[in-house]
Amino acid sequence: MGDVISGKNLIPESFPGASVDLAAQIGLLWDLIKAPLIVPLLRLAVYVCLAMTVMLFLERLYMGIVIVLVKLFWKKPEKRYNWEPIRDDLEIGNSAFPLVLIQIPMFNEKEVYKISIGAACNLSWPSDRLVIQVLDDSTDFVIKDMIEKECQRWASKGVNIKYQIRESRGGYKAGALKEGLKHDYVKDCEYVTIFDADFRPEPDFLRRAIPFLEFNPQIALVQARWRFVNSDECLLTRMQEMSLDYHFTVEQEVGSATHAFFGFNGTGGVWRIAAINEAGGWKDRTTVEDMDLAVRAGLKGWKFLYLGDLQVKSELPSTFKAFRYQQHRWSCGPANLFRKMVMEIVRNKKVTLWKKLYVIYSFFFVRKIIAHMVTFFFFCVVLPLTILVPEVDVPIWGAIYIPCVITTLNSVGTPRSIHLLFYWILFENVMSLHRTKATFIGLLDAKRSNEWVVTEKLGDALKNNKANAKAPKKFKFNFNFGDRIHLTELGFAAFLFFTGCYDFMYGKHNYFIYIFLQTITFLIVGFGYVGTIVPSS
Repeated sequence: MGDVISGKNLIPESFPGASVDLAAQIGLLWDLIKAPLIVPLLRLAVYVCLAMTVMLFLERLYMGIVIVLVKLFWKKPEKRYNWEPIRDDLEIGNSAFPLVLIQIPMFNEKEVYKISIGAACNLSWPSDRLVIQVLDDSTDFVIKDMIEKECQRWASKGVNIKYQIRESRGGYKAGALKEGLKHDYVKDCEYVTIFDADFRPEPDFLRRAIPFLEFNPQIALVQARWRFVNSDECLLTRMQEMSLDYHFTVEQEVGSATHAFFGFNGTGGVWRIAAINEAGGWKDRTTVEDMDLAVRAGLKGWKFLYLGDLQVKSELPSTFKAFRYQQHRWSCGPANLFRKMVMEIVRNKKVTLWKKLYVIYSFFFVRKIIAHMVTFFFFCVVLPLTILVPEVDVPIWGAIYIPCVITTLNSVGTPRSIHLLFYWILFENVMSLHRTKATFIGLLDAKRSNEWVVTEKLGDALKNNKANAKAPKKFKFNFNFGDRIHLTELGFAAFLFFTGCYDFMYGKHNYFIYIFLQTITFLIVGFGYVGTIVPSS
């Protein structure tokens, strides 16, 4: 029975090579510290995790209820706000169209630079009312030359496109965007649209988005939804699609409908330049310059609008290395921004108390901090440890029922991937390890808090490599230990395997079924069998 399990069971004598004396000594030490130290601490950890689980559950339930109401009863954006198409006027010509700036920040984007430049140049907007600005921070001179020649090619066709470089990458993307707004030819622009190098807007993008800004002076930002051209490339991209679709379908839609506030996604959106200037411009104090600007503009009273039916095609990172770097930035940056802005939000007098509570508690604390921590600590640390300490019990509602409801609510964004839901849970638990680590780095403003690594995009590189393969080549094994073997994941796999074996032999809750599956997922990630494997040249 679990209530009479001794610490000696931690190393069963049936295990080959186990020393009876060593087991006895470890068992004695375990019995000495378990009751006065381990049990109270673990019980406290369970209570904290249950509290965080309830907070996350209520947040997800609230957003689930609101999104249902929005879909059933809310008016379409075109009905809630003033909107009418901007038409050509024979008398005044193209002056009816506001002057729009397109910014495309780039950094060594060899595989995708033509995509975004071509899509921007093909936008349906009068050429004399459009300025396209390619902000190239590339360090590879060959790539810089390729991008510059592509800009020259479009300029020769009559497109008003500017190729801009800087002496240094100071401020990274925020620095490039800020520098781009300083040029004289930008002064007459009213709006700026930002597209990352892998984004490819439809020709009517501006004609659908700009009227919301033109006829509603209180709106600062119109954000489009991302669609992913490579979501079916591998299981990693399918997992990302499931997570991001919830972000767009629920989180941003709810924020837009209830508070006219959400985090700018950094690309695929149109800003009113006056709002950027009033908010203090671009700042590089964190790795989420987009969210930083959005929060500051929101505190100035500006409204944001999310358009779910205005979609922009983009690319998901398909290699695990690129995905890990991206997740570090996306988890560390918001936590670091929360640390730096929480008191500024509290002291703000331009927005309502309700909106301040929403930004601090819902937008930052629950979604950007609690969501990562409870996933990792509860399901990868605390729950497995309760197997070794049967005196601490986790109620079934906290271990099973509420997490199942939260997972179900998270899956509404991508119905086509519902059959992958269980594996998505296991994979998200693994990634919560990295997100939690990054969150602590951001909260503590530690060394890596401002680490910026541009997410690598492969474009059509892999397809082209396959198409250009004219003859079978001799297989060459080139194993990159640093990129393929992840010791932290393997360490957690060993820990979970041990607790799973212990639960199988001595436990009473049958957690070992979940734990062994989670162990397998940690092993898959630990050995690098996730995402696209880019062949070495």
